[in-house]
Amino acid sequence: MGGARAWLVWGVAVGGYFLAMLHRNGLGVAALEAQERFDVGPALLSLLPMLQLLVYVLLQVPAGLLADRLGPRYTLVMGMIAMAVGSCLFALAPGVEVAIAGRFLIGLGDALVFLNVIRLAALWFPRARYALVSGLTGVVGGTGQVASAAPLAWALGGIGWVAAFLVTTGFTVLMALLVLLVVRDRPAGAAGHSTVIDPIPVWAALKEALAARGPRIGMAHHAAVMAPFTMMMVLWGYPFLVTGLGLVEGTAALTLTALAAGALWLAPVVGALVGRHPALRGVLALFLGTVLSLGWLLLVVWPGGVPTGVGLAVLAASAVGQTLAPTISFDFARDGIPAGRTGVASGLVNMSGFTTAVVCTVAAGAVLQALPEGPDAFRVAFVPMCVTTILATGVLYLFILRRP
Repeated sequence: MGGARAWLVWGVAVGGYFLAMLHRNGLGVAALEAQERFDVGPALLSLLPMLQLLVYVLLQVPAGLLADRLGPRYTLVMGMIAMAVGSCLFALAPGVEVAIAGRFLIGLGDALVFLNVIRLAALWFPRARYALVSGLTGVVGGTGQVASAAPLAWALGGIGWVAAFLVTTGFTVLMALLVLLVVRDRPAGAAGHSTVIDPIPVWAALKEALAARGPRIGMAHHAAVMAPFTMMMVLWGYPFLVTGLGLVEGTAALTLTALAAGALWLAPVVGALVGRHPALRGVLALFLGTVLSLGWLLLVVWPGGVPTGVGLAVLAASAVGQTLAPTISFDFARDGIPAGRTGVASGLVNMSGFTTAVVCTVAAGAVLQALPEGPDAFRVAFVPMCVTTILATGVLYLFILRRP
């Protein structure tokens, strides 16, 4: 465990996660062309990414159960194939109905990828390295999120819509074949080569995950520190920087990219520290939750909207929280759960963060549509995220400070 073979298996699997992030965020740079191609308005167009993210959220626990039953190798291949078919449909779609079906399949495949990458980390690496590998997985995902925009935008402008998305489809098919050839569920000789250690019924798996202290802490932490910046990256970060803080459009786009990329280096550093000193997890979790709670409280109570410096500081803290969320949340999720049954616990943790992000994104959109445009509209729109961050941090304090 933890040798060159382990890094090779993880490296191939995390390559699939990089592609999943490209599929997930690809619509952002294609939005204007999609609006023209499918002859739809902004409201209907916004349903495409939200549907994809909603499918991702709803399938987290089923994906975890499937990972525990079928094993990471074949589940990853299934995810790659679903994304490839979805991307092909999206490339060739004659109308918005087929495009919606394509994004649905992309969301389905995306839901199967991340959980299995970190599950391979649990099966192929010693427990002390799990936080480090989870952090590195988050770095690759964040890099994919940041870097996917420019190549896809170039491809759309250079070779056109159909060719650009078909090339993405081809890369995804090749990755599925590579996963099939290289990835194995666990090291040779480990636990008798079985995919699952002591498989248990579905409800028993859910009960086991929810009864353990570690997954509960991971769920609260993911909701508190991952959701805020995810909401900003998915939809509302750019409008807030332009309308809420008064940045010019080019500066706003560059700022959002810099915030997302600037904190990535922290994940492996914190992962290595947490692996050596597990007690740091609780301290870091409470610190991040408290800082984000206070920051988002400033965004909603500052009269007339926060100054630009304060707003950027809150977004920077939120970016750090999103970067460190996989490192800490999923390391907590392993506590009290056998390595062969981490899929359900990890799915619950991932679901808590993304559910919070989706609900608050939709709520913010409803508020912004009802109020006149301006900084005060964002103050009200961010109230749901502020409330959920404070509540999740309160639960985090309760779980961490209470003796097990």
